Amino acid sequence: MTNIQRRIIVTGAGRGIGRTIATELAAAGHLVVLAARSRGQIDTVAAQIASGGGKAIAVSTDVTDIASVEALVDHAVDEYGGVDALVNNAGSFNTIGPTWETDPESFWNDITINLRGPYLMCRAVVPRMIEQGGGTVINMIGGGAASPIPYGNAYGTSKAGLTRFTETLAHELREHRIAVYATNPGLVRTEMTELQLKTDAGKKWMTRIAELFEEGADRPPTDAARLIRTLIEGDFFVLTGRRFGPDDAPEKIIRDADRIVAEELRTLRFRE
Repeated sequence: MTNIQRRIIVTGAGRGIGRTIATELAAAGHLVVLAARSRGQIDTVAAQIASGGGKAIAVSTDVTDIASVEALVDHAVDEYGGVDALVNNAGSFNTIGPTWETDPESFWNDITINLRGPYLMCRAVVPRMIEQGGGTVINMIGGGAASPIPYGNAYGTSKAGLTRFTETLAHELREHRIAVYATNPGLVRTEMTELQLKTDAGKKWMTRIAELFEEGADRPPTDAARLIRTLIEGDFFVLTGRRFGPDDAPEKIIRDADRIVAEELRTLRFRE
């Protein structure tokens, strides 16, 4: 781990896991750019960070819109001089139910936010990182990325696509010393999971989520935030293109790095 101050964009930073990631990074002394559609929320987070002595700027952003994303990155570069890390956290899970009964626009909107969003963010940020000689990209994968998520097909499909996007990008960027990781925050109680717990569709079709919470599976968002801070601050480039979860403490990642590489563990693909 190092004490180097980094310039970091966090999408979906106005609430939930994204907010916790942003405050964790700012508390560690990094310069944070808070991106979300809800300006009031990210302004509140920026004020909270400032009150604790940290530095953050809030930029209202629609990650599905090219012009909005490019304006965000330009603002970050103008303010901080560059971008060292990108955390693609913004996500959507609004489509619940049997696939053949779901609304096509809702289905596609989840995929647009969860997959087009990270693509556009990377498309705008990566050239800056190449110019700088390196950087870190972290994509939030989550449920459905590696196994079926019945009645949440849009979310699962988008996260499976993001998983493949992550590893492919890691291979493309290896020569530029830009690390690309996939992280899974575990089951965290957020506004997204509240939809699955409290809406009629969620109560009918996503009953397993309520059962998991009752069994104590709820993860604090700080686990994901600390993991992401570890990946950004540490020198784990040898592990680019791999996945990490909330149980991966810094010392575990460091200890297991050589074995992970030698045994081809934590890969983001099917084994032939």
